[in-house]
Amino acid sequence: MIQQLSAPELKAMIDSGARLLDQAYHDHLVSLDRNTTIVFECHHGIRSQSAAEYCLGLGFRNLFNLRGGIDAWSQLVDPSVPRY
Repeated sequence: MIQQLSAPELKAMIDSGARLLDQAYHDHLVSLDRNTTIVFECHHGIRSQSAAEYCLGLGFRNLFNLRGGIDAWSQLVDPSVPRY
């Protein structure tokens, strides 16, 4: 199951040392323990949901999707992030 995560909840995870996923991190990602916490984010949270479902299919069990995406992040956590 992919859990939905609010922008403020993600901010707390990042502040505690979470690493953001980028393309270069993909190869490393698939080698991780399947209990590793992974959070996905995109503009509005739709494509990141698909990416989380991809990892669910790889056997990962602790997956999160940023509900509302970066747009929600800009509104709820960091208004310096441009909305587009």
